[in-house]
Amino acid sequence: MASLDTTDPVVPPPARTALPRSYLLWLAGTRASLAGDAALAFALGWAASAHGGRTAALVLTAITLPRTVFLLVGGAVGDRFGARRVMIAGDVVMLAAVLALAVAGRAWGAPPAMLLGFAAVVGTVDAFYLPATGSMPRRLVGKEQLPRALAVRQAGGQVAALLGAPLGAVLVAVAGLSGTALVDAATFAAVLAVMAWVRPAAEARRSPRREDPGGEVPGGDVPGREALGREDQRRDVPGREVPCTESLFAGIAGGVRLAAADPVLRPALLLTAVAAAGVLPVVGLLAPLLARSDGWGPGTAGLVAAGQGAGVLLAALVAARRGPLRRIGAGAGLGLVSAAVGAAALAAVPASAPAAAVAAAVLVGTGSGVFACHLGPLVLAGAPDTHLSRVQSLLALVQSLALVVGNNALGWLAHASGPRPAIALCATLACLAGLAALTTPPPRSLRHEGP
Repeated sequence: MASLDTTDPVVPPPARTALPRSYLLWLAGTRASLAGDAALAFALGWAASAHGGRTAALVLTAITLPRTVFLLVGGAVGDRFGARRVMIAGDVVMLAAVLALAVAGRAWGAPPAMLLGFAAVVGTVDAFYLPATGSMPRRLVGKEQLPRALAVRQAGGQVAALLGAPLGAVLVAVAGLSGTALVDAATFAAVLAVMAWVRPAAEARRSPRREDPGGEVPGGDVPGREALGREDQRRDVPGREVPCTESLFAGIAGGVRLAAADPVLRPALLLTAVAAAGVLPVVGLLAPLLARSDGWGPGTAGLVAAGQGAGVLLAALVAARRGPLRRIGAGAGLGLVSAAVGAAALAAVPASAPAAAVAAAVLVGTGSGVFACHLGPLVLAGAPDTHLSRVQSLLALVQSLALVVGNNALGWLAHASGPRPAIALCATLACLAGLAALTTPPPRSLRHEGP
């Protein structure tokens, strides 16, 4: 099994053995739910864009703000009570919420207050759900299979997005926001059935392990990779749940200290934050505003979102088949530079050429997918078993913080100057992040081990 250290950090090479059946079933259920979420996300974005750029940005902020506030708590809860239990609770809450949205949408349409309220529920549930679901691959597969497992997971997610965006456009045109919410409710019911059957192989079987107040695992001298990377602390046992008896807030502090001290996780999280601010708002916030301003309609806006999903899918399929580049920094940097080129092209697309906007979105998605396929396995493989959900919560937190700032700043810029200058600013941020990945050690020095 590969080790991680400060001088030659590596992640395991992608394994060619078949992925476990439990992982594939979990993947199928969660990807089906993501398709419903993608359709509803498009419906929400389209409904919010009718009220202008500032309202659209506020709706996105209503998701990202509570997610940001509670993510660290969500990660600690996932490590304490088990990722599967947290996911089931989140699915139950979301099933009730989307059913309520369907009823309210039928009665009152889509006023901003209702969109903001539902968005706040989504963000709060996400704060607990995202760290739990992000840690599940490590709980269901061995670390040597992580690059391939995560690439397949990303490919499945983009298939869901690829289907969900045009599905959302069709449902908005035919059944409105209320009908789209009912479709999403059916997918939450389906994933609940899957989660009732799938469970990590060693869930709750190990005796609790207490971490000391400094965030160290007993037996280690340094609160970083040197202590946490030892074989006796990070056995490659798929599905292992490691509950902790420390207080919830001590667990949060321990996770933050781990990431701050770790020479691999720290720069990876910083790079992810800048990349999130430069890439994620392009299609999620600014493309619908561009479609509105150019008179393209919901169908073209859905195709732009689907184009981005197709690009991510392409990158994920290639990574699942061939594995990531050996040099993680080169792969991540080239991905971000490619996404920046796509964003710049989208900003320059004339209103008379919507097909060119779809092609630019494909390039944005391909670049962001290449970035994720290199950084994702590194972060998940580098987390000790005691901190899986907490590290995932930090990964989601840095993205959410970037989006809280980025979405609002870009929304105001789009309102004042139009969406094209805002998209151009995103291209600049993504390019700067890509150049940082290519030129600064780490992540420039990070590499994948193996042929």
